[in-house]
Amino acid sequence: MAGASTPVSPQHGPELAGQTVVLIGGSSGIGLETARRARAEGAGVILTGRDRGRLEQAVRDLGAQRSAAFDATDPAALRQFFQDLPAPIDHVLITAGGPTYGPLLDMDAAQVREALSDHLVLGLEVARNAASRMRPGGTLLLMGSTGGRRIGHGTGIFSAATAALPPFVAALALELAPVRVNLIAAGFVDSPLSASLLGDQLEERRKELRATLPIGRVVEPADVAALAVHIMANTALTGATYDIDGGEQFVS
Repeated sequence: MAGASTPVSPQHGPELAGQTVVLIGGSSGIGLETARRARAEGAGVILTGRDRGRLEQAVRDLGAQRSAAFDATDPAALRQFFQDLPAPIDHVLITAGGPTYGPLLDMDAAQVREALSDHLVLGLEVARNAASRMRPGGTLLLMGSTGGRRIGHGTGIFSAATAALPPFVAALALELAPVRVNLIAAGFVDSPLSASLLGDQLEERRKELRATLPIGRVVEPADVAALAVHIMANTALTGATYDIDGGEQFVS
């Protein structure tokens, strides 16, 4: 491990002052908002994404230290990215990738393997390549779902993949210590990913959630970003899952 332990930031100052945050999938949505929040808390940010144009715009908007356009599911590209980083880093958030839906019996064996292992393999590959470059006390943050805990028609393999993440994160936290590993489980987040999944049903879903959620509004990427930065700053947190869905799991 490089450098000294990442300290708990004083309450009166920026929580991530002098630290470096890497966003795997940082050109839009939750990743971009977390980068924005981290910058506001004094961190330098490094963004990655597949869409070069969108990534370059995000870099200009945020004043990011560095960026790299590549597919995070490509092991060689991911390895090269971390090898090329010029200095120790503190935190890594993975928002790349998305859920897989569909009836189980319509999936072949290869599709099932990919759906079950997608987030786990990406998390493991990032951990494998990032750990030696992270300061003790920093954190690797993965994204999961509260909606995937419900079993229903059309969820297919998604519920099984969701269930695998918390024990995976807990086990990885023990192996990577003193680097911390945590999981954010989100419900519906009003992000570009949700828009791409729901299409013309997006506004109807927003209206439904505003009417039913205990918080009376939909969860935004900035809400998840605030939680992510808190987990980064609080060095007592590791191996745990943090729900953020506005109470969706209790009323849906």
